Amino acid sequence: MIFIALGANLPGPAGTPQETLSLALSELDREGVSILSLSRWYRSTPVPKSDQPDFINGVAQVKTELAPDGLLATLHRVERRLGRVRSVPNAARCVDLDLIDYGGLVMEGPPILPHPRAAERLFVLEPLRDLAPNWRHPVMGLSVTDLVAGLAPDPGLIALEGEEGKGGDVVPGQGDL
Repeated sequence: MIFIALGANLPGPAGTPQETLSLALSELDREGVSILSLSRWYRSTPVPKSDQPDFINGVAQVKTELAPDGLLATLHRVERRLGRVRSVPNAARCVDLDLIDYGGLVMEGPPILPHPRAAERLFVLEPLRDLAPNWRHPVMGLSVTDLVAGLAPDPGLIALEGEEGKGGDVVPGQGDL
């Protein structure tokens, strides 16, 4: 299984952060990255804490013939196409696409797999748990539930109910199994 985390806290070319993330999924599909399922969307406060707007986050399970480095290059290309400008670490952004896990591969990089901070981020782990409740961290061996339990609760992380991609639904028109 291949998982990509999606996040945004600024409007982008499609409108709201959530609309821009949906556009990013369509762009990935056009690039040969099939979207198999999508978590619920979540609202989260910035990490590290700042006065930036809240983020919209989610995780997608994808299928592709691309190798990990090719997939990462595609993620960056889509980010640029949608207006992402990399300035300083943790800056506000209209789109952020991160390769979290590529079939359990462990790589020193590039890309580094699994993503080096995924196990520390509730805004990645909660949507990942929506899609793959039995997922285990390829290096640590811990389940996603154990990883979540090991982190401090985040009252700023809120599942957006009734939104697209509820708990593993295939995104219509964006790739089928």
